[in-house]
Amino acid sequence: MKIGLALGSGGPRGLAHVGVLKALLSGGIRPDIIAGTSIGALIGGAYATLGNVEDVEHLAYSADMKAVLSALFDPALRTGLIKGQKATQLLREKIGDPDIASLSPRFFAVATDISTGEPVVFDHGSLVEAIRASVSIPLMFQPVNVGGKLLADGGLTQVVPARIAREHGADIVIAVNLNARLPEPMSPDQRWPGVLRRMAGQSIAILQYNLARENCTAADVVIAPDVYGIGWDSFWKPAQVIEGGERATLAMLPLILELLHW
Repeated sequence: MKIGLALGSGGPRGLAHVGVLKALLSGGIRPDIIAGTSIGALIGGAYATLGNVEDVEHLAYSADMKAVLSALFDPALRTGLIKGQKATQLLREKIGDPDIASLSPRFFAVATDISTGEPVVFDHGSLVEAIRASVSIPLMFQPVNVGGKLLADGGLTQVVPARIAREHGADIVIAVNLNARLPEPMSPDQRWPGVLRRMAGQSIAILQYNLARENCTAADVVIAPDVYGIGWDSFWKPAQVIEGGERATLAMLPLILELLHW
């Protein structure tokens, strides 16, 4: 029986994936297949490459602000604010760049074809190129040209890539949904300033919430860490987010073990 793990998108909330992996492995549950979208592709790819979750956790804690800011300070003027070349180089330094087909567990990264609106699944080729495509948040990162296709963030189509794990051989799919909760509703009498920014953020969150819920119908178990309100500064203080992923997974372990036994 093959266990699939679908690691969803969610920016800094995705550090919860480290805690999910820690809890699953501590319970004797080792995924055979990992499908990752955006930050899920980064964490899943790092785990498949480095070989153990302790190294991934160490990487999360050791990423200093100067290195991250240096990688992001790579301005562009077309199709995105950041070229991503420095971020790509940083990834190669931290985790290497093996061929995805050589990884164990099997790993699949999901991006989105901007022209067709269809998901694109990386099952071979450069791991770093696949992660770079998968994390290409629209307007923030320039999309990546791969084989004539212009690719952006996988979260545009597969917020939680449970179907991808299933289609690539998983008998049981454990999905991690980082978009299982909506932000606090806007007040009808909210005033300037900030109302337009809040409205835009709320609208995007609703889209992600509904797409994630639909994606999760392909999963047998859904883990939903309580990562509401986690901001970008969590990349430099990851303990709270990692522990949240671990707690949510430990709570679901009895159900997962029951499914595996059955």
